[in-house]
Amino acid sequence: MTERNISTDSPEKRAAGIAAAGLVSSGMIVGLGTGSTVAYTIKELGRRVREEGLDILGVVTSYQSEMLAIDAGIRLTTLSQNPELDLAIDGADQIDSELRAIKGGGAAHTREKIVSVSAKRFVVVADESKTSTQLDKPVPVEVLPFAKELVINKIRGLGGEPELRSAVKKDGPVITDNGNFVLDVKFGVIKDPETLAIQLSAIPGVVEHGIFCNVDELYIGKKDGSVKIISGQK
Repeated sequence: MTERNISTDSPEKRAAGIAAAGLVSSGMIVGLGTGSTVAYTIKELGRRVREEGLDILGVVTSYQSEMLAIDAGIRLTTLSQNPELDLAIDGADQIDSELRAIKGGGAAHTREKIVSVSAKRFVVVADESKTSTQLDKPVPVEVLPFAKELVINKIRGLGGEPELRSAVKKDGPVITDNGNFVLDVKFGVIKDPETLAIQLSAIPGVVEHGIFCNVDELYIGKKDGSVKIISGQK
């Protein structure tokens, strides 16, 4: 993987991503998330594969992470072959003081959630700008195209303001790796993420939403290159 694969050279993201890569040891099967921070993790794991003989298998969450992992020289497998992972490492769009996160800025949250729940340990890597006392970012919701209008109406009934995510370099909506649409839903401050997660999951046509309540540890990279580690009380 070359430096051009990482959109910004952020010392905070770099510190968090590299620190989390230190959790990986030979023999592990590791879930590899999507995004700019976990890209540093993938790059560091690739370096360890080449220079230290690290022997691991990776399960990727998107085409983006697949390409990065292949470039890094990480051998890949699937959940069909290895349904239980030792560790999953991923980023977040926002994470609160109780380690509840919002993910899905890259529209990969369905596969990210499946991989994270398949892992014995789920670690999020982030810089300080992603931390918050409460969640208030829009929640990405992947929906079946056939059910879009139904889902929009049901979400409005929950007090949300859904907006169909549009593609940047093509006309029309964003299409996920699974062939579905993404709604970005504004709820304001989310006082009870666990309850909202259950309500969203119950809507017919919702494939998956971006509220994650299963984070075990958070690695926060800081500008001075240090990393703060927060463990969940589970």
